[in-house]
Amino acid sequence: MEIVHHGGKHTVTGSCHELTVDGQSILIDCGLFQGADERPLEIDFAIEHLSALLLTHAHIDHIGRVPWLVGHGFHQPIYCTEATAELVPLMLEDGLKLQLGLSNKEVQYVLNQIDCLLRPQPYNQWFNIDPEGKRPLKARFQHAGHILGSSYIEIQLSNGEIVVFSGDLGPSNTPLLPDPISPERADYLLIETTYGNKMHDEIESRAQRLKAIIDRSLADGGAILIPAFSVGRTQELLFDIEQLIHQHQIDANIPIILDSPMAQKVTESYRRFKTLWGKEAKQRLAEQRHPLAFEQCITVDEHRYHLKLVNRLKSTGEPAIVVAASGMCQGGRIMDYLKSLLPDERTDVLLAGYQAEGTLGRAIQNGDMLVDIDGEEIEINAQVHTMSGYSAHADQADLLAFVQGISQPPKVIHLIHGEAESKREFSHQLQAHGYHVIE
Repeated sequence: MEIVHHGGKHTVTGSCHELTVDGQSILIDCGLFQGADERPLEIDFAIEHLSALLLTHAHIDHIGRVPWLVGHGFHQPIYCTEATAELVPLMLEDGLKLQLGLSNKEVQYVLNQIDCLLRPQPYNQWFNIDPEGKRPLKARFQHAGHILGSSYIEIQLSNGEIVVFSGDLGPSNTPLLPDPISPERADYLLIETTYGNKMHDEIESRAQRLKAIIDRSLADGGAILIPAFSVGRTQELLFDIEQLIHQHQIDANIPIILDSPMAQKVTESYRRFKTLWGKEAKQRLAEQRHPLAFEQCITVDEHRYHLKLVNRLKSTGEPAIVVAASGMCQGGRIMDYLKSLLPDERTDVLLAGYQAEGTLGRAIQNGDMLVDIDGEEIEINAQVHTMSGYSAHADQADLLAFVQGISQPPKVIHLIHGEAESKREFSHQLQAHGYHVIE
C-alpha cells in the first residue's frame, strides 16, 4: 500500500490524496489551494492509472480542482454521497466563472461532464470502486457531521484491512447535523488536524454568545457583518438566529440579511435533505417551525440590489445583521461590505470560521489596522470578534475522541489537513496515548 499526497498534507486547503494498493489507484478529493498556498490549479500528477475519485464533501478546498482533473482527461467514476452530488455543481459553478471567466454556456458544459461521472452512494453501504478490477477495493461513506453530505471514507483492502480518510470531521453536539461516530475499525487512519491544537467554545451556549455580541453591537447602531461559508456555516448561523427570534431575544425589527445567492441555493438543498438533520433540528420541524426559512430573513438576489444595500448601510449606519460569503473574505459579496464598512467604528465583524494563513480574514482576525481590498488601502475601525463555537471542524478533544472511539487502535495514524503547529501538538497528544503517528 502506498499513499501519495498531492495537496492538503501540510496545509488546510488543496486536499488531494492518492491511494495505491494491489495495483489499483484511487484519488480521495481534489481540492483548490487557498490563502498562502498559491500552487497552480493545473493537475501536475499522472492520472491515467486512476480508477476512481472519491469525494468526502463539497467544500471547494476538497473539490475545486475537479474541473481541471476532468479537463486533463479523467473520465472515471466520481463517488460521493447523494447530498454531496447535489452540492458539487453549485459549489463549482461560481468558481469556474470567477477563476476562468467562463460564460454560462461554457460552465454548463464543464458541469455536465462532471455530472456524467458522479456516482452518488447512500451512507453506510459498501460498494465496489472498480467492479472490473481483479481485486476490487470496496468503500463506504459514513457521516462526518461537517456539512450536509459530508463523510469520512472507509476503504476495505483485499486482505480485510481498513483505510479511513477522515475528510473534515464536524464537532460534537451541533444541533443541525448528527455527530460523527468513530469507525469500528481503521487499520490505517488519515485524519484532519485543522484544530488539532485548539479547543472550541461550548456549542451549547454559542447562541447566547451570539446574542451578547448582537446586543453590544446594536447598542450604537451599525451593521454586524458575518463572513460565512455558503455550505455549513451559513445554515448553522441561521439556525441559531431563528432560535433567538423564536425566544424573542432579537428585536423583530432588525433585518437578518442573507446576501449570497450561492448560500440561498445551498440552504434549499439543506431543506431538501431534512432526513440528514440532527435530532434538535428535526424537533423544530415537528413544531411547525422553519429554522432555515424564517420570515425575518431577507434574501438578496440581484447584484444591483446588493450594491444599493451596501451603500444604504454605509450612509445611514442603521442596524442590520448581514451574512455573506466568502467565509475567509477572499471574494464574494462580503468584500463590498468590508470595503465600505470596516472604517466605521460602529461596524462589528463576526468571524465564525477558520481563517487560513494568507487570507484577508486572517489579517482582520490578527488585528491588522490596514488591509488591501481591490488594490485600495482600507482602515479598520470596526470591532472584530471571533466565535469558534461556529467552526464546522472538530477541535482537539473531538479529534482525540474520534480516534479513541476506534475499538482496536490503528496501526498507523497519518496527520493531514493542518498547519505545522496544529499537527505537531496533536501528534504529541496521540503519542502520549500510545498511538503510532506520522506527521
